[in-house]
Amino acid sequence: MNTLKTFVLMGTLTFILLLIGNALGGHNGVVIALIMAGVMNFISYWYSDKIVLSMYGAQPVERGTYLYQIVEKLARSADLPMPKVYIINEAQPNAFATGRNPKNAAVAVTRGLMDLVDENELSGVIGHELGHVHNRDILISTVAATMAGAISFLASMARWAAIFGGGSSRDDDDRGSNPLALIGIAIFAPMAAMLVQMAISRTREFKADRFGAKVSGNPIYLANALRKLDLYSRRIPMPNAAPATENMFIVSPLAGNKMANLFSTHPSTEERIKKLEDMRFE
Repeated sequence: MNTLKTFVLMGTLTFILLLIGNALGGHNGVVIALIMAGVMNFISYWYSDKIVLSMYGAQPVERGTYLYQIVEKLARSADLPMPKVYIINEAQPNAFATGRNPKNAAVAVTRGLMDLVDENELSGVIGHELGHVHNRDILISTVAATMAGAISFLASMARWAAIFGGGSSRDDDDRGSNPLALIGIAIFAPMAAMLVQMAISRTREFKADRFGAKVSGNPIYLANALRKLDLYSRRIPMPNAAPATENMFIVSPLAGNKMANLFSTHPSTEERIKKLEDMRFE
């Protein structure tokens, strides 16, 4: 059901993208919007892991180290290929996974996480990230972020088209589009895309939590880790965190920003912890 919901939401993002393209340029605008989405998705598919890891200055972890051994043990338990392991020099405790598929995945954690949690809690966090790898959420999240970015870009074009009287209708290329319609699209399309992206991310977080609980051996490991991460992520900012990558982290790196909390891509930590605690009785 969650997989079906994700595909429906992805279809909604595509529809919003085509709607803006149609408003800007009729049939030609739809074609341009499709081409734009295709190019962006091609880049995100092949290079998203390198782009994101570079954004956060992630450094590879050597084989045989404490972190590498935990990831290796859990990947073996989950019957997954060994992902690349990275560490990020950030004080905020957090982690994310990236890559286009399980054979080309990477798991990155911050130094703040390593300093905060014990071995069991770290296993819960790594198990959660391996859940995203197993469920191929890392690709879905990247594509959703790319689509949302394209929608925001085209919505900005619609705003300027409304201001300067640009755009064309599908019935008559010589007649300008309705400025009010363009303004409406410029305002509401990015908001709709953000809500859809939030829905996709929140759906996948619960599945990854469940996977991580099973792989690590005890749902309480991840529940305890989430308590700590939620508390400290609000106290310790991550200045370099990009809103477009928020959905990739185990907890929102923007949690300290009250405005960002209104549109968080993550479900409430309390709800996640409750679901994990309920797993003890299954």
